Formats: sequence, C-alpha cells, structure tokens
Amino acid sequence: MIAVTTLVKNASIAVVWDAWINPQHIVQWYFASDDWCCPSAEMDCRVGGAFNLRMEAKDQSFGFDFKATFTEVNEFQSLKYTLEDGRLVVVTFLQTAEDISITWEFQPEQQNSEALQQQGWQAILNHFKKYLELTWVA
Repeated sequence: MIAVTTLVKNASIAVVWDAWINPQHIVQWYFASDDWCCPSAEMDCRVGGAFNLRMEAKDQSFGFDFKATFTEVNEFQSLKYTLEDGRLVVVTFLQTAEDISITWEFQPEQQNSEALQQQGWQAILNHFKKYLELTWVA
C-alpha cells in the first residue's frame, strides 16, 4: 500500500467528512492539477454502495471515470473501498485537539510508477485541504 497524508487545521470532523463524501463538495476538489476538473460525482456511502467520480482535463482532451464499491464505512473514522480493477483503498480520519489527520492508502496500479501515483493522489489530497481551508475554515 502507498499512503498520502494531510492535516486540516481548525475544522470539525463532521465538516471534513461531509466534504469527502458529498458530491456537491467532491466536484470542487477531486482533481490532481488545476487544468483538470471533476464535472460529476455520484456517491452512495454505505457498505455495498458505490461511487463514480468523473475526472477530465478542462480542455476535454482526456477523461475517465473513477469507480469503486464501499466495503466498510465507519462514519467520521474511516472508509474502505475496492476500485473497479480490484485494488483496495483505505481512508482514515483522525481527530486531534487541533486538527484532522487524513491518511489515504491505496494499492498501486501497474501502468505508472509508484512515485507518479503517490504524487497524483497527494495532489488530490492537497486540493481537498485547500478547498476546506478556503471554504470552511476561518
């Protein structure tokens, strides 16, 4: 498993959780670079539920659907899901006195280097943190 992490300061776990699972928020942050976007998101956050996040270049030159099925949902604590290609992903939310630590672990795919994959997933997580800081955290 490869892991990426971030800390969100001065936010409640409820706000962080909602921003992670609510499609109206996901479309605002689920992309790795500013020349990409997430034009649509569908989320059924329950065991056996699925999600489909559309990622595409803003110039519409390339895009793909990121699909998975939830295998475990522990509200405000963790999510586990299996991507449509069978890889496992775990997201852990840990609240401390001053911040929320988010760790996103994933099994790498075989087409791209692990370093490139880690960089891409970290960039998405960085956009999540930035979105929260600009939208919710005073």
